Amino acid sequence: MVTENYRYVRGRIDEACRRAGRDPREVTLIAVSKTKPVSMIEELLPEGVLDFGENKPQELKEKYEVLPKNLRFHMIGHLQRNKVKYVISRACMIHSVDSLRLAETIQEEAAKHQLIMPVLVEVNIAQEESKFGLSAAETPDFVRELSRFPNLCVKGLMTIAPFVENPEDNRVHFRNLYNLFIDIKARNIDNVDMCILSMGMTNDYEVAVEEGATHVRVGTGIFGERNYQ
Repeated sequence: MVTENYRYVRGRIDEACRRAGRDPREVTLIAVSKTKPVSMIEELLPEGVLDFGENKPQELKEKYEVLPKNLRFHMIGHLQRNKVKYVISRACMIHSVDSLRLAETIQEEAAKHQLIMPVLVEVNIAQEESKFGLSAAETPDFVRELSRFPNLCVKGLMTIAPFVENPEDNRVHFRNLYNLFIDIKARNIDNVDMCILSMGMTNDYEVAVEEGATHVRVGTGIFGERNYQ
């Protein structure tokens, strides 16, 4: 079932790319495996799936230790500074950088491991009080601040759009984030490689792809409903 779901979602992404005149190879599907057992991840490996998303650092660490080392684990959840050590050498990218203090901790841990950590800046593009992330207005200056950290590389932007019944309601937010992404890219800031736009989840990923997403994060659409017990 997981494999069939993955193929269905991938097919919908490819269709959205065609509608938007994009190459489907431009869009990475991250299978969000948070709260799901290792066995469900393993079901997808024969399909050549490499990109998985995790919300909790400890869970990412545990799965990393037992699964093939060619998998790419994306840290997509809110990251506390005291948990950075669990993800720094295991995650391929941190999608949720939203404060200088968090960036400083990532810098320290990355320097210890002698690596450069790819990060995305989390933008609260819809300005929801319940969500983490910077406002659109704050983001360009924040990106410039992050560019000073030698062991970080800003790769782009991420957002979690509102949960809506009609995916079309989020089109304006995805379009606004894309425009912000293009604006920052045009500034040619040193140590900033604006190439990733992480937006779109199970209920709205097709609209996100039509509006320029390079990475979509789909969990329920692939693995089914989550059990948070």
